[in-house]
Order: sequence, then structure tokens, then C-alpha cells
Amino acid sequence: MHFISRREWAFLALVFLYSFIPAVVGLVRLPELLCAPAIIPPNPRAVIDPLPITLHILGSSIFCLVGAVQFLPSLRRYRPALHRTLGRVVAAAGCISALSGLWMTVAYAFPDALQGPLLYVARVTLSLAMVALIAWAIVAIRSQKVAAHRAAMLRAYAIAQGASTQTALFLVAMALIDTELLGFWRDLLLVGAWAINLAVAELLIRRAFAARTSGAVI
Repeated sequence: MHFISRREWAFLALVFLYSFIPAVVGLVRLPELLCAPAIIPPNPRAVIDPLPITLHILGSSIFCLVGAVQFLPSLRRYRPALHRTLGRVVAAAGCISALSGLWMTVAYAFPDALQGPLLYVARVTLSLAMVALIAWAIVAIRSQKVAAHRAAMLRAYAIAQGASTQTALFLVAMALIDTELLGFWRDLLLVGAWAINLAVAELLIRRAFAARTSGAVI
């Protein structure tokens, strides 16, 4: 991996650090889901129906961690075959993450304090949107529409990284009000995290478009 620049290594380190808490907590829960002794307090919904959350943990972890590598320009430039191979893995993992998230939203019985109408609608909408974006990214790259492919995958990645931003916002909220948010305000914080991620994704897409346009003029 000597072709990866220091700046890109720093980017990967930042993404892995940002993804650390949700990814590690999810992976630590896997033994419980596989009928081993629980390492952290058990989730009653997961104990009753472990398959969707197991798929969600695995799909999300692969999509967020391996997906970060896919954004490296050096990988696309010097290892295009590896980029394509990882892309297939990442696309499959992203669809598994989104569809299992949709499955849990619809099938699990959440108390009102943990999921109200706002969060329910957001989870269903974003799960479907993530699958649609990944599908469009595949169609776009097969049509040689590289910019559209990258934009679609970045938007899908922003949705998938919602748990990381939600964790960060929860930590800030806990520090400020010294209590756990529940009900509407919890829903609003979770939805707000996705809104922040998607806004950042749109900013990056616009900057990339402006850079390409500027380069074309020059």
C-alpha cells in the first residue's frame, strides 16, 4: 500500500476513528447474537430476532470501513482492479446494511421513547434511498458516468455513517444536559445527524463539480 499518500492515510485514520464506537459496539454484540455469552448488556429485540441486526452490523461495518478506502484517489489510479473488486463487496454490504435496517425498523417493536413517527419515517425513507443510490451508482459506472457514480456512492455513504454522527451528537448532548434524550428530541437528534451528513456530502459533491468545471475552463 506504498502508493497511498500520507494525506490519504490521515483520511482513513480519521474515518476509522469516527466509525470506531458504532462499529466496535456492533461487533462486540455479535457473540450475543451467535448465542455466546453477552459481553455488553443484552438487547431484548436482538435476542428475540438476531438475524436482521447481525446482518446490519456486518453490512454496516464493511460498508463504512472498506467503503472509506474506495474514496482514495490513489487506489482508483494505481489499483483500478482492486477498486472494482472492493466496489462489488462494498455495494453488496451497503445493500445488506440498508435492507436489514429497514427490516428492523418495520419488524422490531420499539417503545415510543426510542422510535416515534419522525424517526420511523426517516429510517424507512433513508434505507430505501440508500439502496436506490447504490443501484444508481452501479448503473452510472457501467455507463461510464464516473462523476454520477461517485456522487451517488458518497450520498449512500453519508446515510450509512449516520450512526457515527449520531454517537457524536449524543455525547455532546449528554455533556450539555447530563441526561439521555428520549422521545421526540431523541428522534430529532438522530434525524439531524443524517441531515448533517447529507449536507456535508452535497458540499463535497459541489466542490468536486466546481473543481472539474474550473479545470475544464483552464
